[in-house]
Amino acid sequence: MRNALFAAAAALLIAGPAAAETVAIVNARIETVGKAGSIPSGTLVIKDGRIAAVGADVKVPEGARIVDAKGGVVTPGLISPSTNLTVTEVDLLKETRDDGSGTQLSAGFDISYGINPASALIPLARQGGVTRVVVTPLLSGGGDGEADEGYTAADLTGGGGGGKGDPRLFGGQAAIVKLDAGDNDPLVKARVAVVLDLGQAGAQNAGGSRGASLVLVRAALQDARDFNRNRAAYDRGGTREFGLSRVDLEALVPVTQGKVPLLIRVHRASDIRQALKLATDEKIKIIIEGAEEGWMVAPELAAAGVAVIIDTEADLPDQFETLGSRLDNAARLQSAGVLVVIAGSRDFNNLRQARFNAGMSVPYGLTWQQALAAVTLNPAKAWGMADKVGSLDVGKEADVVIWSGDPLDTQSWPTAVFIGGAQQPMTSRSQELRDRYDQPDNGYPVQYRN
Repeated sequence: MRNALFAAAAALLIAGPAAAETVAIVNARIETVGKAGSIPSGTLVIKDGRIAAVGADVKVPEGARIVDAKGGVVTPGLISPSTNLTVTEVDLLKETRDDGSGTQLSAGFDISYGINPASALIPLARQGGVTRVVVTPLLSGGGDGEADEGYTAADLTGGGGGGKGDPRLFGGQAAIVKLDAGDNDPLVKARVAVVLDLGQAGAQNAGGSRGASLVLVRAALQDARDFNRNRAAYDRGGTREFGLSRVDLEALVPVTQGKVPLLIRVHRASDIRQALKLATDEKIKIIIEGAEEGWMVAPELAAAGVAVIIDTEADLPDQFETLGSRLDNAARLQSAGVLVVIAGSRDFNNLRQARFNAGMSVPYGLTWQQALAAVTLNPAKAWGMADKVGSLDVGKEADVVIWSGDPLDTQSWPTAVFIGGAQQPMTSRSQELRDRYDQPDNGYPVQYRN
């Protein structure tokens, strides 16, 4: 127990002063995903929490702490583009799930209030090289104990939510979280998007029809505009009746102003076209999540400048709306000029799948550099963080990972992780429990020692 408490205390202390020190990572193959490109052997310098220098001929500053990468690969920290990490502990235990609002709220549900910085699952994500996540509500369900394991239409249609009363039109608002050890306020930015299901799941929420869901969405956006123009009249009861509560309308106002995007979960090609038409007609920004048939409408997505979050291993037609799923979806989207963001499973235990999915996209048409960008710089661009993180450019916050080998290979793992320049502890609760009980002289019978 003492060892576990000591490790926890050390984790709390490491992020503070360590972020202000100067660190030089040497003997590294550096994949900057930025202006400097790939550096076969070089040095990266971190100072005051930011990247101070990177290159093949960079000199180690006097007094810097030297970290020898031993020929390993250095990359930006991975960014999970849509997950329930920090708001869910046990998928099948509803008391531990804060990723759904039930039937009380729609767009107004703010997931950031449920973030748990002490989650035992955060260290697991860091051990997979993940340094930041976008925490998103589960729309069609979420919070009732059903499993939430991926981006397929089946996963996003089942599970979650209250399950009683009228279905919610919108899922709520997403947030960006930094996974810095010991940070009691890891929220980077709240209310970065409002989540919406279209397609089959949206039809369910609207009573069974895709057409009904789009009518309701358009009506809700118009309500938000009218509410914003007539707030004083609304307060004195002098407006027409609106279909959403004041809290929900308030959340949609930034969407109608183009300040906050809709994260639209949609899968079928025809539904993606409807999402693009919605964005054009309503003059709003959108991000697409799912898009198993995205390759069919790739030129249209590119022309609209819409980022797409996909699971590159989604190739089974497990729903009618995913009949066109294929393994080269990412490559076809990339070739058309779409900003491709690769994800794995939404659930907290499997965030490592994103980099494996990125690796699997290479044999199906992406270049290795494009695949790495799809889990680093591209999610940063999609979520408005590219000026701060996502690449190893001088001046950016030092979210840096040192890998034992190819970061897109299942046999490689991080040997060191830095978030905002602070080196992170590479332990987790599971490892601490292992160390606690794996003692040859702990007094337990021999059958319990292994």
